Amino acid sequence: MVMNAWTKALLVSIGSANIDNELLEEAVRTTRPSAGPGAGIESFFFNSDGIRVRLAINSNSPLKAQKSRKALKSPGAGGEVSLVLDGNIIASGRLEPALSHCPEQAYITISGRCVSDCKFCPVPRLSGEVRGQEEILQMVEDAWKTGSLKAISLTSGVESSAEEEMKRAVSIVSALRARYSLPIGVSIYPTDTSSEELKQAGATEVKYNVETMDPEIFSRVCPGLSLEYIIESLRKAVEIFGRNRVSSNFIIGLGESDDSVLEGVARLADIGVIPILRPISPHPLRKGEANVNRPSAERLLMLARATKKILEDHNLRPDNAETMCLSCTGCDITPYRDL
Repeated sequence: MVMNAWTKALLVSIGSANIDNELLEEAVRTTRPSAGPGAGIESFFFNSDGIRVRLAINSNSPLKAQKSRKALKSPGAGGEVSLVLDGNIIASGRLEPALSHCPEQAYITISGRCVSDCKFCPVPRLSGEVRGQEEILQMVEDAWKTGSLKAISLTSGVESSAEEEMKRAVSIVSALRARYSLPIGVSIYPTDTSSEELKQAGATEVKYNVETMDPEIFSRVCPGLSLEYIIESLRKAVEIFGRNRVSSNFIIGLGESDDSVLEGVARLADIGVIPILRPISPHPLRKGEANVNRPSAERLLMLARATKKILEDHNLRPDNAETMCLSCTGCDITPYRDL
């Protein structure tokens, strides 16, 4: 049974699966993000006829990932996996190995720490690793040697200041560009000169995350940060990188209305930015600090379809992106790729 847009919306709304250990032991490489709201949670990728989804590993999930009947009957059948909900198979496909955080990309976190205190994000509580340039270069080289690497993506928290983080990212991009002709994407907190410096260093695409376009929610969940500064930085990034080369994660499930989401999508599209509607899950390290509710499949699909129409009206194409989340698609319903 091939996954379609509705099936993926259902899977994303659940967000996790109970998976047989045997499947994970069969050379399938899982991932444990070290940035963003899902940091620290192990997950795996499932692909059904080109549609990809990332699911957190959770033994209590209502969703079950298991060998398909075909694979059980014939061990040489190609490793087909079924996703089962309430005793019914809802999708069949295969598990995808994560090169570094996701399939086909070396998607690497520079700083797994952050001085900001966004109420939905566990990173400030994790005291994660800060990777040096040589370590990152080696990680990319290891991914390159697999023969499956199509893009390099960098993301980062803010260990001490956004300016210092930007300088780190620029240095790493310069070193990577000297070695590889692959597209390079960068997602950091913006500075006054980040777009110019990243472009000059050789970056292909950038992502500055608004987190939410509801000003009241933003002020509550991202204290000390400026939504308008991020939006202005995105506008400037489009001038430097061009259309279809600038994106922004936009969290769904913080108490915002559908109208405010679509108004925010339209505002970003007006300046040439592609919004990525990212469903939120409560993280145990931030329990009770924000109004977090995982969006339903119906809501995710409705918002994705409405977003696609807005993007069409602004001649923006997420499927032209070569790096980061718009290329991976595992966590979101991505217009032009999933529907």
